[in-house]
Amino acid sequence: MSSSLNVNRSDGEAFLENILHYFGENDTITKDNLENLLLLISARRSELVTLENPLEHKECPSAEQILSHFGFSNVSQLTVEHLERICPAVLTQVLLPSCPYVTPTVLPPVDYSVWGYGFLAVTVINLASLLGLLLIPLIKKTYFPKVLTYFIGLAIGTLFSNAVLQLIPEALGFDPKSDNYVANAVAIFGGFYILYFVEKILKMALRMEHEHGHSHFTPADPHQENSLHNGDILEKKDPVILTSIATIATERNNPNSEPHNTNLTPSQDVQTSTVMCHWLRGRRITSIKTVAWMITLSDALHNFIDGLAIGASFTVSILTGFSTSTAIVCEEFPHELGDFVILLNAGMSIPQAIFFNLLSAVSCYIGLMFGILLGSNFAPNAIFAIAGGMFLYIALADMFPEMDSIAREQQKTSDKIVFFLIQNAGLLTGFAIILLITMFAGEINLG
Repeated sequence: MSSSLNVNRSDGEAFLENILHYFGENDTITKDNLENLLLLISARRSELVTLENPLEHKECPSAEQILSHFGFSNVSQLTVEHLERICPAVLTQVLLPSCPYVTPTVLPPVDYSVWGYGFLAVTVINLASLLGLLLIPLIKKTYFPKVLTYFIGLAIGTLFSNAVLQLIPEALGFDPKSDNYVANAVAIFGGFYILYFVEKILKMALRMEHEHGHSHFTPADPHQENSLHNGDILEKKDPVILTSIATIATERNNPNSEPHNTNLTPSQDVQTSTVMCHWLRGRRITSIKTVAWMITLSDALHNFIDGLAIGASFTVSILTGFSTSTAIVCEEFPHELGDFVILLNAGMSIPQAIFFNLLSAVSCYIGLMFGILLGSNFAPNAIFAIAGGMFLYIALADMFPEMDSIAREQQKTSDKIVFFLIQNAGLLTGFAIILLITMFAGEINLG
């Protein structure tokens, strides 16, 4: 009887040795080869295994788990004797519908630094917007339009370059530094800048020629031209605009003019509602123009999308988050300054304007939380696409005309040239900042 068992054992080892020969090993196979063997066994089983199988609720063990069950966790090379011990577990994989074993997806660990950097960036942006409010007394200074023009140009350069160099590539799902994209993006900005530069030079040249009496064009009606520049042709009762830098410049040029709806008597100025805080002094809420609430609501939506973009950017990398934050903080300074002037002209007191400005800024934190959560658990491509389109619109359709309107109000040719140079400095500085961040992103380590 014992001799027959030995014969059977020897015959069994011969079959197991065939496995070793199949994988090209002489006396042993590796753990990787065992995993391949398990995959082959599962792939060649019949589909009938899935029908009324009493083992359908059992989990499929991995090669590592099988070896651990038999005490072979530290074995790197499996011999015939090892295969003989684990053979029942290997054969069972033919009957388990859950096989082959699939490695479970492990969620990346939560990087709390993303939340810290994100809240820091949003806080700095909100403080920077409030810092602009401190410059309200400087509006009537002669140098203020020049400073404001530079910041608007800086905002346009950073918003445009951040959209083209970072947000749009992330939305399309490729690395900005691959496939020579940075050079092509620089060419995009170059085409925009060259056309802007040539147009400005031609306009200034034609204006100088007209002033010297050498113009070959029919001069336009000065009254009509000034009316067009000042917005008298399209009169609106409550113009709703997001950036009112032109209004600021107009008030500077007319220092004796009083803001609309601010000629209140002292008794009216201190009139407060019974439901308002004592420090929130000003006109009653019902007497404030509708434009103030529209500006507050649109600003809250704007800040929410800014927060989304910042949060999603920080989930990509810390540097991408700071790049997006840089573009937004450059844009928020003149943006919030213009909004603040509109709120004052709509009848709010300074404490009221600051309060509702801060209230709309809270939505940026809400957007940040949504951006980080969505970017950490889903592909944030849609957020980058929306933010990229928004940045391009704000830069080209919103802020660029405002920058141009300030320069257009200048009467002297020398002043126009100075403002043109300041515009160029702001545009190029903003573009250079984002370009350098994009090019040297791999060499800069921020955690």
